[in-house]
Parts: sequence; structure tokens; C-alpha cells
Amino acid sequence: MLAAVVGWLVLLLLVPLGALVATVAASFGDVAAALRTEDALDALWLSVAVAAASVVLNGVFGVAGALVLVRQRFVGRRLLDAMIDLPLALSPVMTGLAFLLLFGRSGLLRPAFDTVGLQVAFAWPSVLLATLFVTLPFTLREVALVLEELGDAEEQAAATLGASAWQTFWQVTLPNVRGGLVLGATLTAARALGEFGAVLVVGGSIAGRTQTATTYIHAAIEERQEPAAFGMALLLVGAAVALLLSLHRDRS
Repeated sequence: MLAAVVGWLVLLLLVPLGALVATVAASFGDVAAALRTEDALDALWLSVAVAAASVVLNGVFGVAGALVLVRQRFVGRRLLDAMIDLPLALSPVMTGLAFLLLFGRSGLLRPAFDTVGLQVAFAWPSVLLATLFVTLPFTLREVALVLEELGDAEEQAAATLGASAWQTFWQVTLPNVRGGLVLGATLTAARALGEFGAVLVVGGSIAGRTQTATTYIHAAIEERQEPAAFGMALLLVGAAVALLLSLHRDRS
């Protein structure tokens, strides 16, 4: 059984990644030159910026949403709970199309944003919105799991001792959910860096404007610029591995 599991993981994970590493190593000079171009650096910077923004915004919403779902009881709570997982079930391409229906050339919300001079579709806001959508559940679910396991005994004790709601949150609740928050933020960052379908559809992969690292890889493959595609792919793999290693180190 152990040999079968290890063999399966090696086949699915290590063999493809090993092939990627070997390919990059064989043409390292071309890869390094391709990744120093302006388009590559812009794409990488946009991915990092969007991932960072997603971590912060979904961190705030994740903690607030988890508190609402776990600590409060209200009509429609089960429906809201189910809706949180919707991004995990929907195809990212469908997500991109849905945003186009709202913010595209004839989108329902396009006139309102035109009045304030803000372009959403095929501009950086669309990339951020699509990434926020696909990463929405991660932090919220991890924090909610921690809150359910802890219960509210410490929070009630703090309130009994005279602590205000904000004091209880900052001094009791937030420190207690730190582990779930860190896990959710790490998963959010990794997912944001790897998002492709939604940002491609709603952002259009415009070089220097909406092209992320993943859509840069797609464009490079289409243009037969293999060193650029393989190099950027390896950078994303390295970032994902670094995030996971930091997570496991934090747990230990």
C-alpha cells in the first residue's frame, strides 16, 4: 500500500516537476534572458500585487464572515454557508464570463462605472475581482473551523470581566484564530498566484496591463517562446513550494 501511494505521488507530482526543472536547466541562459524582459517582469509584479491584495482583503472578510457564520444564528444562514463554497464548484472560466456580463462592453454595471471613469473589464480591477472570487472560501473556512473547535467560552469570560466587543476581538478572538488565519492566507496566496481561467477571460491578458504570470505562460506558449513559458512556470512552482514550506514550518 505504501509503495503504491508513493509511486502514485511520484508519477503525478515529482515526474512532471522534475521534467520542468530539467528543461529549464538545459536552457538556463535563454530562460534567464526571457524572464528579464519588461513583459515578464510586469506580469510577475501584477501576480504578486494581486495575490497580496487578495490575502489582505480575504483575510479581513474571512475573519468577519467566519464570526458571522459561527457565532450568529439568522434566517438564511445555511444558504449563506453554502454560497461560500460556490467558487470551489464553479469553473474559473464561467467566473470570468459572469464578470464580463457585469463589466464588459455591454455589461449591466458598465454605465455606472463609466460615469466615474473607471474601467473594470480588461483592466487591473477585473483581475483583482476575479482573483478575489476564486480565493474567497479559503481564509473564511479555515478561520471558521478554528472558531468551531474553540467555542466561545473565552470570549464570554472576557465579556463577563468587562471587556468591550472590540477588546474581546483584538485580545481574545484574533489571537486564537491566528493559526487558521495564517493557513487561509497561505492557501489564498498560492491559489491567487496560480489563477488562470477567470483572469484570462475578464482581463484579456494584455501585456503590461492585465497579463499575469499564468496568462504570460499561456501567451508565451502560443508564441512558441518556450524558455519564457518554462521559466515563469518554474518561478510559480517555486513560489508555491516556498509558501507550503513556510506553512509547515509555522505549524511545527
